[in-house]
Amino acid sequence: MTNAFDRRTVLKAAAAFGVLGANARQGFAAASAMKLGPAVPFSFDGLKAVAQRMAGEPYAGPARPAPDIVTKINYEAWGKIKFDMNHALFADGPGRFPVSFFHLGRFFQKAIEMHVVDAGSARQIVYDQNYFEMPEDSIAKKLPQGAGFAGLRVQEARDGALDWRKNDWVAFLGADYFRSIGELHQYGLSARAVALDVAAAGKPEEFPDFTKFYIDQAETRDSLTIYALLEGPSIVGACRFVLTRGKSVIMDIDQTLFLRAGIARFGLAPLTSMYWFSETEKETGIDWRPEVHDSDGLALWMGNGERAWRPLNNAPRILTSSFADENPRGFGLLQRDRAFDHYQDGVYYDRRPSLWVEPKNAWGKGAVQLVEIPTDDEIHDNIVAMWVPEKPAVAGSSFELSYRLTWAADEPYPTDLARCIATRLGNGGQPGRPRPKGVRKFMVEFKGPPLESLPFGVKPEAVLWASRGTFSYIYTEAVPNDVPGHWRAQFDLTVAGADPVEMRLYLRAGDKTLSETWLYQYHPF
Repeated sequence: MTNAFDRRTVLKAAAAFGVLGANARQGFAAASAMKLGPAVPFSFDGLKAVAQRMAGEPYAGPARPAPDIVTKINYEAWGKIKFDMNHALFADGPGRFPVSFFHLGRFFQKAIEMHVVDAGSARQIVYDQNYFEMPEDSIAKKLPQGAGFAGLRVQEARDGALDWRKNDWVAFLGADYFRSIGELHQYGLSARAVALDVAAAGKPEEFPDFTKFYIDQAETRDSLTIYALLEGPSIVGACRFVLTRGKSVIMDIDQTLFLRAGIARFGLAPLTSMYWFSETEKETGIDWRPEVHDSDGLALWMGNGERAWRPLNNAPRILTSSFADENPRGFGLLQRDRAFDHYQDGVYYDRRPSLWVEPKNAWGKGAVQLVEIPTDDEIHDNIVAMWVPEKPAVAGSSFELSYRLTWAADEPYPTDLARCIATRLGNGGQPGRPRPKGVRKFMVEFKGPPLESLPFGVKPEAVLWASRGTFSYIYTEAVPNDVPGHWRAQFDLTVAGADPVEMRLYLRAGDKTLSETWLYQYHPF
């Protein structure tokens, strides 16, 4: 997974570097500022039919034009290629959200076709270096006409409060990755169309590509529709993205996927993030900042209604946790810690978006799977959360999927229960006395209305479970900070051996559940 996750460095730069686009005033005639191919019929059903046909053909994949030139467009040279926004698609309408395009380079060598759609017809946008500003001695000037583009991004509305030429809100770049700035105007974690054989035993991970994009100029007031053809050695798919710009960013996604080959771990609606360290555990002297992560936990809303929170780990080795479910109501990688002084740097981890997956059709039986990969730096995405269906992903099978992604500050349907807001670990035992070996102390903090309304003198009960080991010194207390409804559960865990320990905890009073369920995977040392 390293090569794909190292792409993170370039994804960060892409938010700051220039991109490419096209002009449109009235229909295809307005796009004459860009070079366009002939008009051909287009529909989403037609794209599905193309995907189904291609699934029965040998894999070809996107073109890699002029590799002797593209490989020389290194990180520095790529950063000097600036997009001329005068050529942005829909810069003068009719679409409200102009679209710009990323240039090819060493890190993005595959040429992706871009098309503009109008009234049931599509025309390909032909690459021209005049769409870009670049140094006179740039090696990119030697690329042939029609070389292609690396990806696209959607700019803010032309009639909005922000300067659309300087601000974008969605980007598609690299394989089948895409992302959004969300509610807090900051890029962070990414989504993918599919995740194939992530950390599957004996099989390398496969990274299919979006090979063609179709941008529909028939926008509604706040939405833009983009279609995409997905292709890899083992899969072909047709995808529709309805992108809606509001306070949060909403993506309504429909997918039809056809398998060319069997997939051992077939990840749907996958989310990819970075977690290095937090207040939970931190090696001494590893970094000057208190915390570094794009997301701090996985939130689950199970089909039976249970709400759960699983803090993320920087695992000692690649580990997969599976949460079996049927027709899940949603899941997401969230950034719950929004305090700047918990990060203390200028890359705005406190503003990174939370990303929530909401199924729009019945997904049946399967599991939300969480893959945690060791990392020693923030440049590597090391967290994957995805839905893995129980239905075998065998060659010749197909899958229909409909879901909504919400890029926001918080999950779109927060629970009425108290939520876990911090997990802290330390040496077990009692302060001032010798600390016993093999004992770990946990402090798990909860906050929410059910804890605010507890009658005076009533303490919540900590309901605990562990896959192995024994608990001691279990008690709960209100955090002494005068914040209503802020409680913590404290306990020690005694365990032998190095195998991971799965734990569950929630708070209750009598027969009333007060909190969501805290899930944790502890790694003894």
